[in-house]
Amino acid sequence: MLSGLIFILLPLILGYLVRLTDPGRLAVVNRLVNASIYLILFLMGMGLAALEQLSVGMAAMSGQALTLFTIITPLNLLALWWLSRRSPLRANPAQAVDGAPMTRWQALSGSLTLAAVVALGVGAGVLLKTFGTQLDTDTLAEWALYVLLALIGCQLRSSGMSLRQILLNRHGLIIALTVMASSLLGGLLAAPLLALEWNQGMAISAGFGWYSLSGILIGDQLGPILGGAAFFNDLARELLAFVLIPLTIQRYTPLAIGIGGATSMDFTLPVIQQTGGVACVPVAVVSGFLLSLAAPPMILFLLSLSHV
Repeated sequence: MLSGLIFILLPLILGYLVRLTDPGRLAVVNRLVNASIYLILFLMGMGLAALEQLSVGMAAMSGQALTLFTIITPLNLLALWWLSRRSPLRANPAQAVDGAPMTRWQALSGSLTLAAVVALGVGAGVLLKTFGTQLDTDTLAEWALYVLLALIGCQLRSSGMSLRQILLNRHGLIIALTVMASSLLGGLLAAPLLALEWNQGMAISAGFGWYSLSGILIGDQLGPILGGAAFFNDLARELLAFVLIPLTIQRYTPLAIGIGGATSMDFTLPVIQQTGGVACVPVAVVSGFLLSLAAPPMILFLLSLSHV
């Protein structure tokens, strides 16, 4: 029911009402967000290990992630290429920054660390199953999710992005809308291939590259296999972005900024800054911020349609 959607969105809304300006408190919130993500992904891995036929479940998850990636990503690329051909936005190599705050390897290792946390969860779950012990990972993950949503809401409110800044940055807004539309279309097309309802396929695609959040929300509602598929689909998008951004940002700037989805405001931002120049930074931040803001309510709303 839609009341369930409102209930799970409540922590996000309450968190958004809290605006922090003190750097120390913001740093604490950021650390708690990271800790919550690690915990939930670890529990998601344990949930995968609890499946009766683990190897079958892992194979199904891999196949679903591959299906999602091979449908959604080409649509993203095609739509962003079309936009790049018509957009006046171009990177300025003369403004490229060599000493960005975070290197490509540091950003890449951060995303791979999250994948390793899922693997550790699977290992821990298998070990507990061997000794005949089982934790209620679903309940633990659900409460950790509520905490995470509240913290994310606080992060978004405290990001310093005003509505005026977002709406006046036309390039960032158009890139975000292009990524949203092409991703949702990809999820709709992938749904019958995965034996899912249309809204479930679209919900899985609505993470827009925010792999930690999409895996958590989908896993909470549709189970660990589909949660893992959503996670690895969005993770693969980010890994591809690290390869494509330097190759495409000079000629197809909107494509390079948009292919990372929501991560263009954090993990892929240093690569955009290094190779495209400082003029690309506000566009990337606005695009990533809008996709990050849209992902949680869109995923939850689409999933709620299954129960209406």
